Amino acid sequence: MNDMSFFGLFWQASLLVKTVMLILLAFSVFSWTLIFQRHKVLKQAKSQADRFEDKFWSGIDLGKLYHELNARQDQLGGMEKVFTAGFKEFARLSKNSSRSPQSVLDGADRSMRVTLNREVEHLESHLSFLATVGSISPYVGLFGTVWGIMNSFIALGNVQQATLSMVAPGIAEALIATAMGLFAAIPAVMAYNRFSHNVEKLEQAYLNFQEEFAAILHRQVFANDGGQAA
Repeated sequence: MNDMSFFGLFWQASLLVKTVMLILLAFSVFSWTLIFQRHKVLKQAKSQADRFEDKFWSGIDLGKLYHELNARQDQLGGMEKVFTAGFKEFARLSKNSSRSPQSVLDGADRSMRVTLNREVEHLESHLSFLATVGSISPYVGLFGTVWGIMNSFIALGNVQQATLSMVAPGIAEALIATAMGLFAAIPAVMAYNRFSHNVEKLEQAYLNFQEEFAAILHRQVFANDGGQAA
C-alpha cells in the first residue's frame, strides 16, 4: 500500500522531483532566515533614527553631538552617519579660509549624499534574493509537478487497466512540488513588499533630515560670512 503522507510521497517521488523539493525547501529556509534578519535590521534602523532626531531637535549643541557620536562610530545608525559625515566635512572645509561658503556647503552635501546612498544600499541588501525566490519558486514547483505528472502518465501507458489507486500517488507527489513552491514564494513576496516599503520610508526620513541639516549649515555659514564681512 502506498504511503500517502508527505514524507512517504517525498520518498516515492522521482529523483528530479525530490531535487526540486529540496531546492524549494532550501529557498524557504534561506528566505525565513533573511526575513528575520532584515526585520531586525530595519526595526533597529527606525528606532535609531527616531532617537537621533529627538536628540538632534532637542537643542543640543551640534559640536557636542558630533563628538558624542564620533566616540561610538561602530554603533551609529544611518541617520547618525549622515549627520557625522556632513558635520565632519563641513568642519574640515570651514577651516580653509580660501574656500567660498557655497563650496563648503556643497562639500558637506556631497558627503552626506554618499553616506546616505551607502546606508540605503545596506538596508536593501539581500532583498533582491527575496524577490527572486518570490518570482521563481512557483515556476520551479510547477516544473516538478509537470515532470511528476508526466512520469505518472507514462507509467500508466504500460498497464492494461488504470485505477485511481495507481494514479493518485503519482499525481499527489507531483502536486507537493507546486505546494512547496507556493510555500516558499508567498512569504518571500510579502516580506519583500513590506521591507521595500520600510526602506523607502527610512530613505525619505534620511533625505528629509539631510535637507533640514543642510539648511541649518546654510544659515550658519552665511551668518558667519555676513558677520565677517560686516
